[in-house]
Amino acid sequence: MTSPSNSGNGGGSSRSLIVKDLVKAYVPGKPVLKNISFEVRGCSTVAIIGPSGTGKSTLLRCINRLIDPTSGTITVAGHEITRLSGKDLRLARHHVGMVFQEFNLVERLSVIENVLCGRLGFVPVWRAWLRKFEQHDIERAFELIDMVGLTEFATQRADSLSGGQRQRVGIARAVMQNPDVIMADEPTSSLDPKTSVEIMGLLNDFSKAHDIPVLINIHDVNLAKRFADRVIGMSLGSIVFDGPPAELTDDHLKEIYGGEDWLS
Repeated sequence: MTSPSNSGNGGGSSRSLIVKDLVKAYVPGKPVLKNISFEVRGCSTVAIIGPSGTGKSTLLRCINRLIDPTSGTITVAGHEITRLSGKDLRLARHHVGMVFQEFNLVERLSVIENVLCGRLGFVPVWRAWLRKFEQHDIERAFELIDMVGLTEFATQRADSLSGGQRQRVGIARAVMQNPDVIMADEPTSSLDPKTSVEIMGLLNDFSKAHDIPVLINIHDVNLAKRFADRVIGMSLGSIVFDGPPAELTDDHLKEIYGGEDWLS
Protein backbone atom coordinates (compact mmCIF):
# COMPACT_ATOMS: atom_id res chain seq x y z
CA MET A 1 0.00 0.00 0.00
CA THR A 2 1.13 3.55 -0.69
CA SER A 3 1.35 5.56 2.51
CA PRO A 4 -0.75 8.71 2.85
CA SER A 5 1.14 11.87 2.06
CA ASN A 6 1.52 14.51 4.74
CA SER A 7 0.14 17.36 2.72
CA GLY A 8 -3.60 16.68 2.88
CA ASN A 9 -5.62 16.18 -0.26
CA GLY A 10 -7.28 19.56 -0.43
CA GLY A 11 -10.85 18.40 0.13
CA GLY A 12 -13.43 17.15 -2.29
CA SER A 13 -15.13 13.78 -2.48
CA SER A 14 -11.90 11.94 -1.59
CA ARG A 15 -12.39 12.97 2.04
CA SER A 16 -13.91 9.84 3.43
CA LEU A 17 -13.86 7.23 6.19
CA ILE A 18 -14.75 3.58 5.58
CA VAL A 19 -14.92 1.15 8.49
CA LYS A 20 -15.51 -2.48 7.52
CA ASP A 21 -16.11 -5.49 9.78
CA LEU A 22 -14.23 -3.86 12.66
CA VAL A 23 -13.72 -6.00 15.76
CA LYS A 24 -11.93 -5.05 18.96
CA ALA A 25 -11.50 -7.50 21.82
CA TYR A 26 -9.33 -6.59 24.82
CA VAL A 27 -9.93 -10.12 26.09
CA PRO A 28 -9.94 -12.94 23.50
CA GLY A 29 -13.45 -14.09 22.74
CA LYS A 30 -15.09 -11.07 24.39
CA PRO A 31 -15.29 -8.35 21.71
CA VAL A 32 -16.07 -4.77 22.70
CA LEU A 33 -16.76 -3.93 19.05
CA LYS A 34 -18.62 -6.52 16.95
CA ASN A 35 -18.27 -6.31 13.16
CA ILE A 36 -18.78 -2.55 12.91
CA SER A 37 -19.23 -1.30 9.32
CA PHE A 38 -20.15 2.17 8.01
CA GLU A 39 -18.98 4.85 5.58
CA VAL A 40 -18.81 8.64 5.92
CA ARG A 41 -18.03 10.90 2.96
CA GLY A 42 -17.69 14.62 2.29
CA CYS A 43 -19.63 17.27 4.19
CA SER A 44 -21.53 15.02 6.57
CA THR A 45 -21.93 15.25 10.34
CA VAL A 46 -22.47 11.83 11.91
CA ALA A 47 -23.36 11.42 15.58
CA ILE A 48 -22.63 8.17 17.39
CA ILE A 49 -24.95 7.61 20.34
CA GLY A 50 -25.28 4.83 22.88
CA PRO A 51 -24.91 4.06 26.59
CA SER A 52 -21.60 4.21 28.42
CA GLY A 53 -19.53 1.10 27.90
CA THR A 54 -21.03 0.20 24.53
CA GLY A 55 -17.79 0.84 22.63
CA LYS A 56 -18.20 4.37 21.22
CA SER A 57 -14.86 5.68 22.52
CA THR A 58 -13.14 2.40 21.64
CA LEU A 59 -14.40 2.86 18.08
CA LEU A 60 -12.85 6.33 17.81
CA ARG A 61 -9.57 5.11 19.33
CA CYS A 62 -9.41 2.33 16.77
CA ILE A 63 -10.04 4.74 13.90
CA ASN A 64 -7.23 7.09 14.94
CA ARG A 65 -5.10 4.05 15.80
CA LEU A 66 -4.54 4.93 19.44
CA ILE A 67 -5.41 1.26 19.91
CA ASP A 68 -5.09 -1.58 17.41
CA PRO A 69 -8.23 -3.28 16.09
CA THR A 70 -8.45 -7.04 16.48
CA SER A 71 -9.70 -7.44 12.91
CA GLY A 72 -11.41 -5.52 10.13
CA THR A 73 -10.25 -2.54 8.11
CA ILE A 74 -10.21 1.28 8.42
CA THR A 75 -9.76 3.34 5.27
CA VAL A 76 -9.22 7.11 5.37
CA ALA A 77 -9.30 9.08 2.10
CA GLY A 78 -8.70 5.89 0.13
CA HIS A 79 -5.77 4.67 2.27
CA GLU A 80 -6.17 1.53 4.36
CA ILE A 81 -4.47 2.37 7.66
CA THR A 82 -5.36 -0.59 9.86
CA ARG A 83 -1.99 -2.32 9.80
CA LEU A 84 0.31 0.70 9.54
CA SER A 85 3.06 1.30 12.08
CA GLY A 86 5.99 3.63 12.70
CA LYS A 87 6.42 6.51 10.26
CA ASP A 88 3.56 5.35 8.01
CA LEU A 89 1.16 5.41 10.96
CA ARG A 90 2.32 8.87 12.03
CA LEU A 91 1.72 10.15 8.50
CA ALA A 92 -1.72 8.53 8.41
CA ARG A 93 -2.72 10.22 11.67
CA HIS A 94 -2.18 13.60 10.00
CA HIS A 95 -5.35 12.87 8.04
CA VAL A 96 -7.52 12.43 11.15
CA GLY A 97 -8.23 15.55 13.22
CA MET A 98 -9.28 15.05 16.85
CA VAL A 99 -11.41 17.20 19.16
CA PHE A 100 -11.17 15.94 22.73
CA GLN A 101 -13.55 15.93 25.67
CA GLU A 102 -10.89 17.47 27.95
CA PHE A 103 -9.61 19.83 25.21
CA ASN A 104 -5.95 18.58 25.35
CA LEU A 105 -4.49 22.06 24.90
CA VAL A 106 -1.00 23.09 25.95
CA GLU A 107 -2.07 25.31 28.83
CA ARG A 108 1.02 27.53 28.94
CA LEU A 109 0.88 28.31 25.23
CA SER A 110 -1.23 31.03 23.66
CA VAL A 111 -4.34 30.42 21.57
CA ILE A 112 -2.45 31.04 18.30
CA GLU A 113 0.34 28.69 19.36
CA ASN A 114 -2.15 25.96 20.24
CA VAL A 115 -3.87 26.30 16.87
CA LEU A 116 -0.51 26.12 15.11
CA CYS A 117 0.07 22.80 16.89
CA GLY A 118 -2.20 21.42 14.20
CA ARG A 119 0.74 21.82 11.79
CA LEU A 120 3.36 20.09 13.97
CA GLY A 121 3.36 16.97 11.85
CA PHE A 122 3.96 18.96 8.67
CA VAL A 123 7.01 21.08 9.55
CA PRO A 124 10.61 20.16 10.39
CA VAL A 125 11.22 19.45 14.08
CA TRP A 126 13.58 22.42 14.46
CA ARG A 127 10.91 24.82 13.17
CA ALA A 128 8.33 23.43 15.58
CA TRP A 129 10.80 23.63 18.47
CA LEU A 130 11.61 27.28 17.71
CA ARG A 131 7.97 28.03 16.82
CA LYS A 132 9.04 29.27 13.40
CA PHE A 133 6.01 28.40 11.33
CA GLU A 134 5.51 29.42 7.72
CA GLN A 135 3.77 32.75 7.23
CA HIS A 136 0.87 31.14 5.37
CA ASP A 137 0.32 28.79 8.33
CA ILE A 138 0.29 31.73 10.74
CA GLU A 139 -2.20 33.59 8.56
CA ARG A 140 -4.39 30.49 8.33
CA ALA A 141 -4.29 30.04 12.12
CA PHE A 142 -5.46 33.62 12.67
CA GLU A 143 -8.21 33.08 10.09
CA LEU A 144 -9.47 29.99 11.97
CA ILE A 145 -9.27 31.78 15.31
CA ASP A 146 -11.49 34.48 13.85
CA MET A 147 -13.90 31.84 12.52
CA VAL A 148 -14.35 30.35 16.02
CA GLY A 149 -14.86 33.83 17.50
CA LEU A 150 -11.64 34.16 19.50
CA THR A 151 -9.77 36.92 17.67
CA GLU A 152 -9.39 39.06 20.80
CA PHE A 153 -7.97 36.08 22.70
CA ALA A 154 -5.37 35.05 20.10
CA THR A 155 -2.35 35.92 22.24
CA GLN A 156 -3.80 34.85 25.59
CA ARG A 157 -2.65 31.67 27.31
CA ALA A 158 -4.95 28.69 27.00
CA ASP A 159 -5.26 28.34 30.78
CA SER A 160 -6.99 31.75 30.94
CA LEU A 161 -9.92 30.59 28.79
CA SER A 162 -13.32 29.19 29.71
CA GLY A 163 -14.25 25.61 28.82
CA GLY A 164 -16.22 26.68 25.78
CA GLN A 165 -13.38 28.87 24.55
CA ARG A 166 -10.90 26.04 24.99
CA GLN A 167 -13.08 23.73 22.93
CA ARG A 168 -13.22 26.37 20.20
CA VAL A 169 -9.41 26.38 20.17
CA GLY A 170 -9.48 22.58 19.94
CA ILE A 171 -11.76 22.73 16.90
CA ALA A 172 -9.58 25.35 15.20
CA ARG A 173 -6.48 23.21 15.88
CA ALA A 174 -8.16 20.15 14.32
CA VAL A 175 -9.17 22.10 11.18
CA MET A 176 -5.66 23.62 11.00
CA GLN A 177 -4.43 20.08 10.41
CA ASN A 178 -6.32 20.05 7.07
CA PRO A 179 -7.64 16.56 7.85
CA ASP A 180 -9.69 14.21 5.73
CA VAL A 181 -11.98 13.45 8.67
CA ILE A 182 -12.58 15.10 12.05
CA MET A 183 -13.56 13.03 15.07
CA ALA A 184 -14.90 14.54 18.28
CA ASP A 185 -15.05 12.47 21.48
CA GLU A 186 -17.78 13.87 23.75
CA PRO A 187 -16.94 17.49 22.80
CA THR A 188 -19.82 18.97 24.84
CA SER A 189 -19.85 16.79 27.96
CA SER A 190 -18.21 19.39 30.22
CA LEU A 191 -20.04 22.40 28.76
CA ASP A 192 -23.27 24.18 29.62
CA PRO A 193 -26.29 23.76 27.28
CA LYS A 194 -25.85 27.08 25.44
CA THR A 195 -22.14 26.52 24.83
CA SER A 196 -22.82 22.91 23.78
CA VAL A 197 -25.15 24.15 21.05
CA GLU A 198 -22.51 26.63 19.87
CA ILE A 199 -19.80 23.95 19.74
CA MET A 200 -22.00 21.53 17.79
CA GLY A 201 -22.88 24.35 15.42
CA LEU A 202 -19.20 25.10 14.82
CA LEU A 203 -18.39 21.48 14.05
CA ASN A 204 -21.32 21.33 11.66
CA ASP A 205 -20.32 24.60 9.99
CA PHE A 206 -16.72 23.47 9.44
CA SER A 207 -17.94 20.21 7.93
CA LYS A 208 -20.09 22.07 5.43
CA ALA A 209 -17.59 24.86 4.70
CA HIS A 210 -14.56 22.60 4.15
CA ASP A 211 -16.24 19.41 2.90
CA ILE A 212 -14.85 17.46 5.88
CA PRO A 213 -16.79 14.50 7.31
CA VAL A 214 -17.24 14.86 11.08
CA LEU A 215 -17.80 11.91 13.40
CA ILE A 216 -19.05 12.87 16.88
CA ASN A 217 -19.31 10.55 19.87
CA ILE A 218 -22.06 12.15 21.98
CA HIS A 219 -24.40 11.28 24.86
CA ASP A 220 -26.93 14.07 24.28
CA VAL A 221 -29.53 12.58 21.93
CA ASN A 222 -31.28 15.93 21.40
CA LEU A 223 -28.04 17.57 20.25
CA ALA A 224 -27.35 14.63 17.97
CA LYS A 225 -30.80 14.89 16.38
CA ARG A 226 -30.53 18.66 16.04
CA PHE A 227 -27.12 18.90 14.37
CA ALA A 228 -26.27 15.56 12.76
CA ASP A 229 -27.14 14.59 9.20
CA ARG A 230 -27.00 10.98 10.31
CA VAL A 231 -27.15 9.09 13.61
CA ILE A 232 -25.44 5.79 14.36
CA GLY A 233 -26.87 4.08 17.44
CA MET A 234 -24.72 1.50 19.23
CA SER A 235 -25.68 -1.07 21.83
CA LEU A 236 -23.45 -3.76 23.35
CA GLY A 237 -20.74 -3.18 20.76
CA SER A 238 -22.97 -3.40 17.68
CA ILE A 239 -24.71 -0.88 15.42
CA VAL A 240 -28.47 -1.17 15.92
CA PHE A 241 -29.52 2.01 14.11
CA ASP A 242 -27.99 3.93 11.21
CA GLY A 243 -30.05 6.60 9.51
CA PRO A 244 -31.26 10.22 9.46
CA PRO A 245 -32.31 11.79 12.78
CA ALA A 246 -35.92 12.04 11.63
CA GLU A 247 -36.13 8.24 11.51
CA LEU A 248 -34.78 7.76 15.05
CA THR A 249 -37.86 6.70 17.03
CA ASP A 250 -38.49 5.99 20.70
CA ASP A 251 -38.43 2.28 19.84
CA HIS A 252 -34.94 2.69 18.42
CA LEU A 253 -33.85 4.56 21.55
CA LYS A 254 -35.23 1.79 23.75
CA GLU A 255 -33.18 -0.72 21.78
CA ILE A 256 -30.07 1.45 22.02
CA TYR A 257 -30.29 2.39 25.70
CA GLY A 258 -32.57 -0.31 27.12
CA GLY A 259 -35.84 0.27 28.96
CA GLU A 260 -38.18 3.21 28.52
CA ASP A 261 -38.38 5.02 31.88
CA TRP A 262 -35.66 7.49 30.82
CA LEU A 263 -37.75 8.58 27.83
CA SER A 264 -40.51 10.12 29.94
